Order: sequence, then C-alpha cells, then structure tokens
Amino acid sequence: VDAVVEGVHFLPDDPADLVAKKALRVNLSDLAAKGAAPMGYLLSLSLAPWITDEWLAAFAGGLASDQDLFGLDLLGGDTTSTPGAVTVSITALGSIASGTMVRRAGASPGDCVFVTGTVGDAGAGLALLKGEGKDLSAAHRDALISRYRLPLPRLSMGERLSGLASASLDVSDGLVADLGHIAEVSRVRIVVDAARVPLSPAYAAFRGKGEDAISGAATSGDDYEIAFTAPPSARKHIAEAARTTSIRATEIGRVEEGEGVVLQGKNGPIPLVRSGYTHF
Repeated sequence: VDAVVEGVHFLPDDPADLVAKKALRVNLSDLAAKGAAPMGYLLSLSLAPWITDEWLAAFAGGLASDQDLFGLDLLGGDTTSTPGAVTVSITALGSIASGTMVRRAGASPGDCVFVTGTVGDAGAGLALLKGEGKDLSAAHRDALISRYRLPLPRLSMGERLSGLASASLDVSDGLVADLGHIAEVSRVRIVVDAARVPLSPAYAAFRGKGEDAISGAATSGDDYEIAFTAPPSARKHIAEAARTTSIRATEIGRVEEGEGVVLQGKNGPIPLVRSGYTHF
C-alpha cells in the first residue's frame, strides 16, 4: 500500500494522467522488489475542490493505459472529497510461488550489494520543477523530470531475483535510507562504495560527479529502483538477468558484520546530513 499526496509526491500542475500512473507504479515497484507478478489493485481517491471533470478524465485515462501496459485490473475502492490535498492511495496485489518471495531479512556478511538503474534522478527532477537548473539542456531536463513524474517499476528484473537475491526492497525514500531497512532487519552492516553509485548523464550534467553529488543522489527519494543483496556466486546470473531484461544492475558495495549503512568515499565515510526522505 502506497499513497501519493499533492504537494508531497506530485505537484498540483503535474498532468493528471501522470499522477495516476505514478500512484499505480510506485505500488508495482514494491511488488517488483519482492519478485511478484501484478494481479490487481484497489484505489482510494480523495479529491480536492479544484479537481475538474477534465482532470478526472485524464486521471482515469492514465490508469487505463497502465492497466493495459502492466496487465492488471482495478478491483474496487472508494472515492471521497477532501478540503485538503488530493490523495491517491493504492493497494496493489501480486502473486509469487509460496516460499520464493525475496524479503528484507536475509542479507549475510560476504554478500554483494546491487541497485538497478540509476539513482538521484527523481529528486533532481523535482528540484528542476521547483526552479533550479534553468541553464540545463532541454533533453536533460526532460529526462530528470520524467523520472520524477513517471517511475519505471522493475517488474521483469524483480521476477528474476527470486533464487538469486538474499534480500531486496524498492528504493523509495533514498538508497542509503532503504538499504538501512535491509541492514536493520538482517542485522548486518552495509558499505556502499560512493564511486560505484550509478548516476545518469542527465544527473551528472545537473549536479556533477563529485562526492557531494553522489551523496545527494544516494539520499534523495522517488527513484523506485530495486536495491538488493546477493552472494558473490550470483554475480554472473545477475548480469545475465540484466542483459535479458535490458535493466542495468550495478554492484555498489558489500555486506559486513555490524550495523547501519556507510557511504564510503575516497578518504573514508562520507558524512550525511540525512540518509533519505523523512515523512515526519
């Protein structure tokens, strides 16, 4: 179950069809991280007074389009009015063979740490929408804003992680923060090599490639990539899964005895003001 809230997860002038798609896809991303296939979803929609019939039609069109794309149906839900922010809450249902789900617990010392795709793009896209980066090229702007408005759930990669990954989750609040959940429940320490954190060309053009830029990427939210751990023996199978799905998977660190998450720079751990997005 994930909710997206006006002013928190999307902006009031974001296209309604993309708001709908984001609301659905952030939930599909959770299923992807567990290796599950989507089956259907429930929708709870709280609408503010400014919502128009045209907005609703576009919103419904976005849902219909993604239902076709990902092969699932709306099973039910509820619609209410609110004097506050528009809120879209979705419960996504998926299926996976009994006993094969990849949990957050399971990482062991000696495991490798991986992440799909690139990180930091969505946070950069939000910064652009808020007025930063006015000199950035149109192509880079579009790439980063698209990552913020339209996540790409890594379902095909997630399905291949069952039997390979020892622990997994989707990156919603930030790479460091979410790896912290794996470290906590697995009772291990995770060390991330800052130099190996995957950055997109658009992010690098906007923020650079230095340690400040890397720490910013590793602690910003809304990426909806999959972070996972796996034994070294799984490396070649993970590489094959990445080739088969055309989804990049980068080895970024290791699991050790201890606790917490460390972002390791050239001269030692990089101090972080925060580990990721905090809701409260």
